[in-house]
Amino acid sequence: MSTTSAQPLLQVSDLNVYYGESHILRNVDLTIHEGKMVCLIGRNGVGKTTFLKTVIGLLQQRSGTIHYQDGQLATQPPYKRARAGIGYVSQGRDIIPQVTVKENLLLGMEALPGGLEKNRHIDPLIFDLFPILEKFLKRKGGDLSGGQQQQLAIARALLGKPKLLLLDEPTEGIQPSIILDIEHAVQRIMKETGISVLLVEQHLHFVRQSDFYYAMQRGGIVSSGQTDQLSDDVIKEFLTV
Repeated sequence: MSTTSAQPLLQVSDLNVYYGESHILRNVDLTIHEGKMVCLIGRNGVGKTTFLKTVIGLLQQRSGTIHYQDGQLATQPPYKRARAGIGYVSQGRDIIPQVTVKENLLLGMEALPGGLEKNRHIDPLIFDLFPILEKFLKRKGGDLSGGQQQQLAIARALLGKPKLLLLDEPTEGIQPSIILDIEHAVQRIMKETGISVLLVEQHLHFVRQSDFYYAMQRGGIVSSGQTDQLSDDVIKEFLTV
């Protein structure tokens, strides 16, 4: 499927990011259109997570632009980006282990207008997507399995009603059955809400669910195209260890 028929939601141009004096992201260009899934692939350590953290505002670019909807994100702190409709599920999931599943979910609604003071109702769609969470609402987040924690992290991000969802390696270390559950949930939420997704992933089946891919090497984009045209050579180069 082509991404050119939809309106650009996120447009990153000539992005450069440093850790101290180490040049991590090099002149990165990437575009995401409304209602599309874009996958960022590459071996470990090439800068994929750094890119996501820069989009959400946890890291600041040295140069380049990040346009989201009609505005520039360069000076916006992470909480304002979340309230503007960017959800983020980190590689480490970042659920709070000491509080319950329900309390973790409610935190996702801090991104909504009025925050938790005005938003306490958990959308039933969340439990339709991830039934195990409704069963475990009173269980501590830290008592869930890795796959259940990943479902909780995604559900929490979705409760902020994002227009763009950033997912960093959502299938890492998860059993195959839950990987399929997560794939199906992401596809369904895109279909039903029109959300866009930027996915960092190594699992080939999930990668192939995306509309468009960008391949990263040494902090720069070295290949891109429609995912249905992703060649075996590119897969071998960027998706195998």
